[in-house]
Amino acid sequence: MNKNEGKLALASEHKDVHKRELPIICCSCEARQRGMCGVLDEDELIELARHSRQVVCRAGEQLISDSETIESYASVTRGVVKLSKVLEDGRQQVVGLQFSPDFLGRLFGRQSAINADAASEVELCRMPKSVVERMVAQNPALEGRLLEQTLRELDEAREWMVTLGRKTAKEKVASFLYLIATHKDPAHDDRSVVFDLPLTRADIADFLGLTIETVSRQFTRLRTNGVIEIENHRHVLVADLRRLKNSCG
Repeated sequence: MNKNEGKLALASEHKDVHKRELPIICCSCEARQRGMCGVLDEDELIELARHSRQVVCRAGEQLISDSETIESYASVTRGVVKLSKVLEDGRQQVVGLQFSPDFLGRLFGRQSAINADAASEVELCRMPKSVVERMVAQNPALEGRLLEQTLRELDEAREWMVTLGRKTAKEKVASFLYLIATHKDPAHDDRSVVFDLPLTRADIADFLGLTIETVSRQFTRLRTNGVIEIENHRHVLVADLRRLKNSCG
C-alpha cells in the first residue's frame, strides 16, 4: 500500500466510525417517503427516531378520546383509523378515516376534538408533541407536508358532504368502497384491487347516514351487478376500478 492509499484508508475508517446511520425501523418503514418523514433529512430522522416509539393497536382500541389533552402525535404506518364524534345521547357519527401514512393528531392543538379508534389492527409511530412542533417550526418543508395533508382532508370532507347530501344509497356505498380501494392502491389506475373492509356494517351505516339493512342491500346489488365480489362479509375484490367509480355517481 502506497502513502496515498494509506491516507484514503485512514480517512475511510475515520468516516465509518463517526457515521450516523438511520434506525432500522425507519429504513424498513413503507410509509416514510410518502408521510411526514419524507421531507426530513438524515439528522432530523435520527433525532425524531430517538423520541419515537412503535405501537401496535388492536381493532376497536381507542387511540384518542374527545377532549383529551394532546401530548403526542402519530404517523399511521399500517391499518385504518376511524374518526368519530359522539353525541350526548350516545349516537355516533363516523366523520373520517385515516390511512398510512397519514398524520394523526391536531397540530398545535391543546385538546382533541374527535375520537380516534383503530378500525383494523393499526401500527403507529408515536412522537412527543413538543418534538414534532419544534421540528415543524424549524423545517418549512415539514410544515408544508403536514399542511398538504390538512388541505387534502378538507377536500375529502367537502366531497363527502356531497356524497351524504346528494347521492343515492347505491352511490354512497360505491363511493365508500372507492375511497377504501384508492387508498389501498394510491395510483388507482383502473386496475383490480383486493382489500378487507376496515369497518363493520354498523360503522359503514354511521359513516354513510344509512341503516345497516340498506348498506347490506346495496352491497348485494353491487355484487349482483358484477361490480364487486365479497367473501366472508369483509374481503372485497374490485375487478375493475372504472366500473366502481362509475357507480359512485
